[in-house]
Amino acid sequence: MVPLVESGGGSVQAGESLRLSCVVSGTAFTGIGWFRKVSGKEREGVASIHTGPGGRTIYATSVRGRFTISQDNAKNTVYLEMNSLKPEDSAMYYCAADAYGLGARGYNNWGQGTQVTVSS
Repeated sequence: MVPLVESGGGSVQAGESLRLSCVVSGTAFTGIGWFRKVSGKEREGVASIHTGPGGRTIYATSVRGRFTISQDNAKNTVYLEMNSLKPEDSAMYYCAADAYGLGARGYNNWGQGTQVTVSS
């Protein structure tokens, strides 16, 4: 499988922003999703982008209006811009390929994750 490499995580204060990057080199994918996982909780689909024409996107209700997923084909990178961060956004964030949607089904390639910590 083609490796997915996330970066951009860190520790910020509530209300601040972070931009996560997911480098997706090699094979073209149907879509890329961002997921997050907190220990003891279920993995949550955060955002997904269809990499075909139009670049459809979908967001979890918890992040809609604050997070934006986008792609830069020239850089083989999918971004997750996270604004107005809240402590409850703290999690390990993963990008995954090759599907479109907020459920994990169909995603067969996962990155190693990048930690996001938001303090109040």
